[in-house]
Amino acid sequence: MTIPRRRRTWLAGLVAAVCAGVTALFVAGPAQAATGFTVSGTQILEGNGTPFVMRGVNHAHTWYASQLGSLAHIKALGANTVRVVLSSGNRWTRNDAADVSNVIAQCKANRLICVLEVHDTTGYGDEGAAATLAQAVDYWISIKNALDGQENYVILNIGNEPYGNTNPSGWVTDTKNAITRLRAAGFAHQIMVDAPNWGQDWSFTMRDNAASVFAADPNRNVVFSVHMYGVFDTAAEITDYLNRFRTAGLPLVVGEFGHNHSDGDPDEDTILATAQQLGVGYLGWSWSGNGGGVEYLDMVTSFNPAQLTPWGQRLFNGANGIKATAKEATIFGGVTPSEPTSPSPSTSTPPVPTGACTATYTATNSWQGGFQGDVTVKAGDAAINGWTVSWTWPNGQRFTNTWNATVSTAGNVVTASNVAYNGKLAAGASASWGFTASWTGSNTAPATVSCTAS
Repeated sequence: MTIPRRRRTWLAGLVAAVCAGVTALFVAGPAQAATGFTVSGTQILEGNGTPFVMRGVNHAHTWYASQLGSLAHIKALGANTVRVVLSSGNRWTRNDAADVSNVIAQCKANRLICVLEVHDTTGYGDEGAAATLAQAVDYWISIKNALDGQENYVILNIGNEPYGNTNPSGWVTDTKNAITRLRAAGFAHQIMVDAPNWGQDWSFTMRDNAASVFAADPNRNVVFSVHMYGVFDTAAEITDYLNRFRTAGLPLVVGEFGHNHSDGDPDEDTILATAQQLGVGYLGWSWSGNGGGVEYLDMVTSFNPAQLTPWGQRLFNGANGIKATAKEATIFGGVTPSEPTSPSPSTSTPPVPTGACTATYTATNSWQGGFQGDVTVKAGDAAINGWTVSWTWPNGQRFTNTWNATVSTAGNVVTASNVAYNGKLAAGASASWGFTASWTGSNTAPATVSCTAS
């Protein structure tokens, strides 16, 4: 059985809609203590307060139930998250509570955060067989026993692409009602909501109403998901959309995207680069099993992890891809296992006090010829208004990408300063920035990492 090809048609009002602005800004913050994943501004946080950025793929479990072993292969290629396709039984064979419990167990065994989604809602209004969001909520309530207690590992994506292009404004009320019902039923999970317009939100219904939808959740724990296909075929459209959510202070992920599509050619390079720059999660579509003319969206051929397709190579191994940027959730220990390399990188350099702040350098992941690192800046006994971190690479390492800091290099000397949103730190508070870098021969951590406050 092949994955049904999802029809996407675009209305003539797109150009006018692009000019619309965000109608309301809303800074997201949890209104009450929540279990498991929470939201703070634009960030998704684990239960211990550590930021978590999704780097993963979609897996079509409901059509390929015998391929659950693919989770191990997805993990082996570096992912930290998998979005799993389920069916409520309205259009395809229902995934019952026992099956969902097994999916969650396999995600946990493979150290993957599990985003569960109901696919039957796809294209409601355009597709006569599509289920409503209310029917999706009925399904979640019916399998609640499989989800209770899994809030540290599971994010609940209510329904896939729950409106097509017909009456997308109906998405607002239906989404609010769905969230309200889930909370009333006792769900404490982080909730993810897909955009209308087959997930692409070209009418900006989700973008312009996200603040009110977020406020409808008494837990203030909603994440928004946009699917980037042919509508997002230029860098300007991608960067504008992602930055609008950042400006609004609301959490966003790219829940699906590909390198090609029948409705246009998405700019996957800009999607990956901008998501990395802004700390936005992304989940590529999809591991394997696509049909109906979109087989080019398979990441591996016939579920064989040894046969990466061009799309799979790009997403897993390319610039700003999964292997270079994914960090495992700390609930599993926090470091993504990687193939042994020689020599192994030094994992940490102790902080060296300089003035009113300290900086800690940590290599969090390594692969042959490259690695990912984090630098945590911590204020001392008094608040600071800015910081500058510096070190000297001991083995000629070189940055390939950086985020959350302004970085300059002169030979082996590195200087990094805060950006506008992470320079002011209260006494004892901390901020982090990250990077990927290359190495040859050896990868010793800098002997000294200094921090100067302003």
